[in-house]
Formats: sequence, structure tokens, C-alpha cells
Amino acid sequence: MNKQDELRQVSMKYMTIEKNRNVQPEEYAELRKALTIIAGKWKLEILWLLYHRTHRFGELRKTIPGVTQHMLTRQLRELEADGLVTRTVFAEVPPRVEYSMTEATKALDPTIRSLMKWWHQYGEGAQMQHPPDT
Repeated sequence: MNKQDELRQVSMKYMTIEKNRNVQPEEYAELRKALTIIAGKWKLEILWLLYHRTHRFGELRKTIPGVTQHMLTRQLRELEADGLVTRTVFAEVPPRVEYSMTEATKALDPTIRSLMKWWHQYGEGAQMQHPPDT
């Protein structure tokens, strides 16, 4: 194996990523699990907003066009259950609830930056075959 081939190969906990080979489903099970946690109609938008700062529920609802109160609540609960969002309730009248990123979500920073770089380099010129859900 030459140096370039070595650079293409990245060892991970249970698999090796290498190009030009057949891939078995069990090899990408961890990737599937990771994507499932952040997948959801509104989860990426929620995470993107929380990436910038802590938000209250009402702020999130007003900022994300088309999200219903029920769906926002559901997505926030799932993100909280998966350890990606922290929900802080303040004992005030009226009650105040704030959502923020956890350390697990902050660890996605390099991925978010890389995705945004990719978008600016390649994505802006892409023809979207399916417009985003509204």
C-alpha cells in the first residue's frame, strides 16, 4: 500500500473506511445510528439555532417556519433524550424554559464547520431535486 492509499484509510472503533471495496450493512451501522439521532424534519434546524446560542421554546417556534408546537416539543424531547440538548426550567412566573447544546453537541463543531465549507464550495450550485419540506 502506498502513502496515498494509507491516507485514504481511517481506522475506526469497529470498522475501516477504505475506498473501492464492497461494504456490508453492519459496517455502517454506527453511521446509521449517528445520522438517525440528528435526522428529523426539524432537528437540524434546532441544532443549528442552538449552535449559535441558548433559546427559549417560543424563540425556536417563531424562528423555525412551519414547525408546530407539538412537533417542536417532540423533536426537543428526542434531542434531550439522546443527550444533544439540555432543557433548563427556571422557577419563575410565568415559567421560563431554555434549551442549549450539550458537550456532545459541541463536539459536532468541526463537522458543522466542514459541512458549511462543503456547502459554500459545492452545494450552492447544486440543483435541489426536492425542495425542503415546509
